[in-house]
Amino acid sequence: MARTLPRPRSPLSTVRRWYEEKLGWPTTGTEPVELLTGVRFDVLEMPADAGHAVLRRMPHTGPVALLRPERGGKQAEDRPKLLMLIAAGGAEELPGILEWLEWGTLAADLTAHGAGGRMPAPAIPSKGRASGGCGTREAAGWVRPPQPGYEAENSLPTTGMGTGIGDGGGAPDLVRLVSAAATECHRARLVRARNGQSDRACGAQPLAFSNASRMSAGTRPRSLTL
Repeated sequence: MARTLPRPRSPLSTVRRWYEEKLGWPTTGTEPVELLTGVRFDVLEMPADAGHAVLRRMPHTGPVALLRPERGGKQAEDRPKLLMLIAAGGAEELPGILEWLEWGTLAADLTAHGAGGRMPAPAIPSKGRASGGCGTREAAGWVRPPQPGYEAENSLPTTGMGTGIGDGGGAPDLVRLVSAAATECHRARLVRARNGQSDRACGAQPLAFSNASRMSAGTRPRSLTL
């Protein structure tokens, strides 16, 4: 009697199992695989040029992914995005933090995904190192990957008592992260405008920095000429 050999697992099935079993993160049943936000983490999203500047300023932020646009995209929303994982519930706090920092609508490029949202599942990192893409379009990869067997939530930016800059395993302060991100989003937009790159999708934006954000980030006022 002929034996029926087990069917090999697809790469998408492997990705889904890694996130669900190794990290305990819920995923969707879609292809390519997506991670559900608002359960174990929320996501802070910003243009990649601004996000990399934030990473240079704040080396302890928790896991970070890079989302690449579809090929052929020409609009402002088709730029690469950096996705920073923050503590669950942080997405709901973003508007209030921006208002408190006196950014208002100045940080239009800074958004968040919380309960009911999702993000593309980056490829499984290779031996803890940053990954390439995942899925049919290879849309996302880890810049700072999560570590299996380690409670990633303990390193996610959050508000409240016990937060700081992330040293010693403590979670970074979400307000500091948002302050730095808003500043760098605005600075990146000014650079793009100076270089003649379009920001039509985001509309007109005043060329000004928030005083509260500069104070929170501990920086001196900067010239708008960059």
